[in-house]
Amino acid sequence: MLWLSGPGEECMTEKILTVRNRAGIHARPAALIAQTANKFVSEITIERDATTVNAKSIMGVITMAAGYNTQLTVRAEGQDEKEAVAAIGNLFDTKFEEE
Repeated sequence: MLWLSGPGEECMTEKILTVRNRAGIHARPAALIAQTANKFVSEITIERDATTVNAKSIMGVITMAAGYNTQLTVRAEGQDEKEAVAAIGNLFDTKFEEE
């Protein structure tokens, strides 16, 4: 996990995650990501290449079209950013409980 900040800047937490479940990010994992993200007040985004989506949006997460072994960057900014990134990272680590 990486905490980013510079002089006079607010802190931001980010982590690079790899999709490890064979089916990739389809409706169920996208829903789990959005449900988890919505538990936090921080702004949370997921980025793939040049596309960034709101992690609290199921449709946004699905549009990432992230298949097996795709790397995504999750970023959070706010009072509970570290917890938010850790919780979303845990979903990826457990393969969304699909395997």
